[in-house]
Amino acid sequence: MNLSRRQLFAGSALGAVAAALPPAGAIAPAAPNLFVGTGGDGHTYPGATLPFGMVQLSPDTDVERWDTCSGYHRSDTSIMGFSHTHLSGTGIGDMLDVLVVPSRGPLHLLPGPLADPDAGYRQRFTDERAEPGYYRVTLESGVQAELTVTERTGWHRHSFPKGPGHILIDLSHMIRDKSDQGWLVDDAHLAIDAEGTLTGGRRVFRWAKGRRIFFAMQFSRKPDRIAFYGDEDAEQPAGATGVAGKRVKAALFYDDAGAAPILIRCGISAVDMAGARANLAPHATHWNFDRVRNAAAARWNAALGRIAVEGGTPDQRVIMASAFYHAQLAPTLLSDVDGRYPGLDGKIQRVPADAAAYSSYSLWDVYRAQLPLLTLVAPERSKAFVDDLIRQTAQSPFGPLVWPLQGKETGTMIGWHGVVPLAEAQAKGIPADYAAAWPAIRRRSFDFSAPDKDNSLGRDLYDAKGYVPADKVFESVSRTQEYAYDDWASSHLARAAGAGEDAERLRKRSANWRNVIDGRIGFARPRFDDGSWWAPYDPIQLGHMPKPWWRDYTEANGWQATFLNQHDVYGLIAHMGGDAAFEAKLDALFSAPSTLPANAPPDIAGLVGQYAHGNEPDQHAPYLYAFTGAPWKTQAMVRRLCTEMYQNAPKGIIGNDDCGQMSAWFVFSALGFYPVDPVEAVYVFGSPLFTRASVALPRGRTLTVEAPGNSAETPYVHAVSWNDRPWSKSWISHADLVQGGTLRFTMSARPNPAFGRAPQDRPPSGGRLPA
Repeated sequence: MNLSRRQLFAGSALGAVAAALPPAGAIAPAAPNLFVGTGGDGHTYPGATLPFGMVQLSPDTDVERWDTCSGYHRSDTSIMGFSHTHLSGTGIGDMLDVLVVPSRGPLHLLPGPLADPDAGYRQRFTDERAEPGYYRVTLESGVQAELTVTERTGWHRHSFPKGPGHILIDLSHMIRDKSDQGWLVDDAHLAIDAEGTLTGGRRVFRWAKGRRIFFAMQFSRKPDRIAFYGDEDAEQPAGATGVAGKRVKAALFYDDAGAAPILIRCGISAVDMAGARANLAPHATHWNFDRVRNAAAARWNAALGRIAVEGGTPDQRVIMASAFYHAQLAPTLLSDVDGRYPGLDGKIQRVPADAAAYSSYSLWDVYRAQLPLLTLVAPERSKAFVDDLIRQTAQSPFGPLVWPLQGKETGTMIGWHGVVPLAEAQAKGIPADYAAAWPAIRRRSFDFSAPDKDNSLGRDLYDAKGYVPADKVFESVSRTQEYAYDDWASSHLARAAGAGEDAERLRKRSANWRNVIDGRIGFARPRFDDGSWWAPYDPIQLGHMPKPWWRDYTEANGWQATFLNQHDVYGLIAHMGGDAAFEAKLDALFSAPSTLPANAPPDIAGLVGQYAHGNEPDQHAPYLYAFTGAPWKTQAMVRRLCTEMYQNAPKGIIGNDDCGQMSAWFVFSALGFYPVDPVEAVYVFGSPLFTRASVALPRGRTLTVEAPGNSAETPYVHAVSWNDRPWSKSWISHADLVQGGTLRFTMSARPNPAFGRAPQDRPPSGGRLPA
């Protein structure tokens, strides 16, 4: 049952539901559906990978439209082949390295258009199956393709019908869109050695400009012939053992491809060919595909088994497992077995023994929920990420990480949110050398001669004027707000490093958000260099737009940006006129007409009123009711979002999954709590979706979340207990939860306005409770 907005916000009488819990004991987790998010604009992929692994071996269906940023869309009817690297849920495409195309009949060197699969090497397909660590499909050529992985290698098993067949390796395959000019690979090469190992690499200028990828590939059966093709698909002379150029390919021909399955094992590296060979070597001792598949399944079973739920609907249990799966795909492993990786300073760096470097940090997105989820359920993984973030922050000429991909800082989005997971981890007691990152953070904060990318433009104006002027720098309103949040996080790191004066300067500057919130009208509003506000103001619009591409907000409009504040909620409430005014403003956010201007980006999706669940800027907004003493409205809206915005279907994620952020929002919210400000190290209660959940914690501890009798008709929390003691607060600290215990929600069909109403029971923000 989907509750209407009127039902969600109406009523005050109690209707508490009392029911017995199922017997205590182990809960078997549901199996995830890897096709969730592969339709619509979810931008996920269904192929084989390991948690945070280097290789993502998956089918590609298209490379020329925004729907296929991951290389795959469930609505497509043909597969181009199987490439070894993918991005999950991003709004920009890249990767898709080392495409493998098993087929029969005439050799085609071009894929052909999506609308005409017969024109190239595309193949229609049937019997598609995906599970963690494994993918299988039957191609129209009769080839059954199976994929699995280790951390740094991709494994194929291609079973051909009787007769001849071939395998094409295409290094010209890549994401392209209308904005791309010229050819984006300037250096590619392939070669085969005397032992039959095919090696190659390329340099790509797509999103991560100038990134390199290398591979070493071995085959279980020696081909009867191999041919190499250079630029313009020119075939190299017979007997050639390699080729170099921009669009290079190789084809391996088998006179009887069906005599036995052809297995491929492929190691990759972002460093060099030696790294690719070394990454392959530990796994080059056998050809047992099923052994690798079973090992991958075991890794996933352990990772996914940390959270299990009972109750809800069968689809909701699958959505939960799928969301937890997608929350463990990125960041992706970058360092080779010897510890080397491409540093953000352009040099080859090496991690200490037993450490690792990672890529694909979508920090504008994942600092909010995906990385905080790991600090709760997998703190050992968070520790590895924190150590890596500290090292790469110190190495990067731009300091705190923004959106690094394969050793290149793309500078995508705004702010320098790499400071947030560091401050969060420090607040939650994860040990690390935080002081080692402080000099680079300080440069980004205070040295206005330090180099900038688009993400940090206007820092000097922000410091001098207290805001970024809308007539000087694009996306000025969101910049001011997000720079202020990064100041808040950085102030904690400064204090941890012993830089007290800097910490105080950052703390004061973190209040700069006030300078772009016009308290007279109650909206985030563009402000010009002379101090005047943009007029006439329309919160639906993206800003004053002096140029076609210019916006004053980042993937948001005035409505959504108004609630961007995460770290000074009580300051925002006071600035907007107090509890009642702010609560009414939240009501208006969720009930306003869901209209957007014609120039709105597709990222503003999943609208409930003007709240956009499909994008990150205001995903914490449903939880802000708790700060006004009306957590029952949080409960109603969170339950609605959990049930309406997620499905057990390819279109099951309402917007881009953004490296697991959308999925992590669901995991937290379905458990019953959410980190509005990760640096505050507390969780605000919402509405648990299941009757019981079990979360495995370190040192053998377990967090059990109980909601007896929970159902679609009981979205409200009547009361809470923690370890059998009454709990009047609408929040709980991370320090409490990680000790393990039982968090019990008594659910109700009607709201309990008294719960969490008292100021002392409201969540802290900015280190304080309401006055």
